[in-house]
Order: sequence, then structure tokens, then C-alpha cells
Amino acid sequence: MDIEVTIEGESLSITVETPFHMDTAAVIAQIRDFADKKRMQLEGLNLEGLLPKMVRGVVGCEEGCPANAKSLVAQGYGDFYLKYIEGGILAAGCQVNGSETLTIKVFPEF
Repeated sequence: MDIEVTIEGESLSITVETPFHMDTAAVIAQIRDFADKKRMQLEGLNLEGLLPKMVRGVVGCEEGCPANAKSLVAQGYGDFYLKYIEGGILAAGCQVNGSETLTIKVFPEF
């Protein structure tokens, strides 16, 4: 499974070998390091809660997509706007620092 983080047009790709046992703290550390390099402050964003839900939504797609991903989109999550993209891709985005955009996409492994 791949996670793509985009900040103002520049992307970071993170590969998660075992989605059911993802090291959430390590993935979030990579995202925060990337954001720091772009001078983006992520305080107040609940990435610790969002990422596992996104991964479960996409991994769940392997057992009957798009039900799980679309359910998460319908529920929403905090300050993030969620979107299901054909092919089982789940995207979350939000405005940070007033005008900068953070987008996280989780791609299933089919």
C-alpha cells in the first residue's frame, strides 16, 4: 500500500508493507518531517486518528470496495475533507496555515 502526501505541489511517497500492522507513528513522523521542510505546521491535525481509518477504508476495499472507503467519506473526519477516487483510492485534504493545502492519498494494493 502506498501513501502519497502532497504539500503545495510537492509530493512524498510512503510505502506501507503491512497495512494491517502499519507503524502509524513512523508514517506520521515522515509526514511531519516533510511538512517541516515545507514550513507547514501540522499542530491540531489528528493524523494519528485519520491515517489508520484511511488505511482500513482502503484495505477494506479488497473485501468489497467501495463500501468501506465511501462510508468513511460519508462520516467525514475533523478538519479534513475526504474523497473517494475510482479504483479504491481515498484522499483527505485540508487547508493549513490559512492558504496552504495538505493532501494525503492512500492507494490500495491490488
